[in-house]
Amino acid sequence: MVKTPSSQSTRPAPRLYLVTPPVDDADALAGLLRTAIEAADVAAVLLHLKPAAERELIDRTKTLAAIVQPTGAALVLAGHAEIVARAGADGAHLTGIAAFTDAVETLKPERIAGCGGLTTRHDAMTAGERGADYVMFGEPKPDGYRPPLEATLDRVEWWSALFEIPCVAYAGEPGEITSLVAAGADFIAVGGSLWDDPRGVAAALGDIVRQFAVPEPAA
Repeated sequence: MVKTPSSQSTRPAPRLYLVTPPVDDADALAGLLRTAIEAADVAAVLLHLKPAAERELIDRTKTLAAIVQPTGAALVLAGHAEIVARAGADGAHLTGIAAFTDAVETLKPERIAGCGGLTTRHDAMTAGERGADYVMFGEPKPDGYRPPLEATLDRVEWWSALFEIPCVAYAGEPGEITSLVAAGADFIAVGGSLWDDPRGVAAALGDIVRQFAVPEPAA
């Protein structure tokens, strides 16, 4: 899990991790999601589902998986590890080390198991040791609270310098992206206002991915 000196020598540009709003009508989001995936190189989509009966959650997931997966991107459910296989999703994102620990064995090795909501460095390392495919820093809590950008940058810099497991950095607004890229994030998670940008989702993504260039190392 820990990086060797040789593994730190080259850093590719990060990739895009789209985060959906809470979805209760998959058909209503389908057009926007298709436009987003066509407009940029999307590595994964994190699908948030509004509460519903299990059958409805599965149907929503299948509708959007049919858009996401043919492009090579992964569809990851926010929670709901118990329906990942039946819904045809690629994995689940679990919030908090307790939720991750409870679900990881039901997902691995066939499915992605990501972990966010990591409030301490110890929890992040525990997630890595227990098989997380990635860790995420900076994402908002259900009440909308996000850690300060400085705290997220500190966590991303620490993780990216030491560990092989990919790090996802959540950008609450486009102005945060350049500093998150410089900190060493492997993926940049974006959502929020992206979906209702008055210029359209394609134009918004164009502005976002232009900030993904990795800074040249200092001489």
